[in-house]
Amino acid sequence: MSSELINRLHENRQRTWNEAKALADRVDAEKRGFSGEEERQWERLMTDIDTYDQRIHEIQAQERSAQAASDALYAAGHSARGVIRNEELRAWARGQGGRGFEIRHPGGPIDFRTLSNLSAGAGGSTVPQGFYNRLMAHLIESSGVMQAGVTVLNTTSGETLPIPKTTAHSTASLVAEAGTISTSDPAFGSVDLGAYKYGCKFQVSTELLTDTGVDLEGYFAMQAGRALGNAFGVHALTGTGAGQPRGILTDSTAGATGATGLSGGFGAQETADRGADYLISLFYSVIAPYRQSSSCRWMMADGTASTIRKIKDATNGQYIWQPSTIAGQPDLLLNKPVVIDPNVPAIGLSAKSVIFGDFSQYFVRIAGGVRFERSDDFAFDSDLVTFRALMRADAAMVDLTGAIKHFVGGAS
Repeated sequence: MSSELINRLHENRQRTWNEAKALADRVDAEKRGFSGEEERQWERLMTDIDTYDQRIHEIQAQERSAQAASDALYAAGHSARGVIRNEELRAWARGQGGRGFEIRHPGGPIDFRTLSNLSAGAGGSTVPQGFYNRLMAHLIESSGVMQAGVTVLNTTSGETLPIPKTTAHSTASLVAEAGTISTSDPAFGSVDLGAYKYGCKFQVSTELLTDTGVDLEGYFAMQAGRALGNAFGVHALTGTGAGQPRGILTDSTAGATGATGLSGGFGAQETADRGADYLISLFYSVIAPYRQSSSCRWMMADGTASTIRKIKDATNGQYIWQPSTIAGQPDLLLNKPVVIDPNVPAIGLSAKSVIFGDFSQYFVRIAGGVRFERSDDFAFDSDLVTFRALMRADAAMVDLTGAIKHFVGGAS
């Protein structure tokens, strides 16, 4: 039933896109800009497309959650162990255990499909097996950067972690017979990944904690994951590196720069080196090995995506934005996936509004997992139990040779 609903939503999305395309084609054929009413109609259509995307994503997430629960029951041999684990978590939340616990990755290379348990020394409780995975899923869905294929390092402690970074590659040159080969060594630097603390606080009624029909694990994972993902996501893009992670836009370089007089935008395609030409220039400013990476993609805010959806190429008059033909898959821009992140600056003067490149060259370090703590006293007069979640993380780009580039709007 859910698959049929997803298909219907995707069909509605495609019809909406076709309506938007027809509107843009009509304006283009008449060689004019959008009128005020047409602009409002376009924005409504783009909002409808985004709503369909969100609904499809929610249904698919529910399907994955249901499948995970089914797999957990099967792995438990239909025994009562899964129920016991959930009751242990609920008992801890009601105060029958230690004050806090940590959700840790078991170590080794990061693999979000690998599920972890609580440490025995932090309250003695064992979390249902999918808790870590569900929390990280909500954290990732709240941050476009975390969706983009970044490299995640998961460490058990928070001491400074030095990471080599490449600032220049070796070069080769033509050498005559018996000639001397010139020396060209790659240039390396170092970036230290620390452990900046992120925290969120939320409150739960005692009724919710005692109601066995409530998915307490899912509620905790959603509240903490989204809050931590939103907070970290801002710094992952624009962080200065001083008292916070170093963001992608801090170290990426310009691959294309808008002309003056375009209000930071792309301009009309009829003019040479405008419109799609800017995005094509940005695309080819990233060298082929990075462009061919599975982690190479575009990133922008919703408003920028709405603008780019109207742009056609100069050669064939075809839209460079390609709507997904598969439900739940990202749209493509010049055959590369597009990730939407509201933290990317909007189109504007001197604004870095479009990012493109190999996001695996951005390293995210999560130190010690996520720690949950409970207080029965903070909101005693309201009969609410207060929970807080703490995460330590840092991030930086490790290849400064141009793995990730951005478009920056004209200065005036």
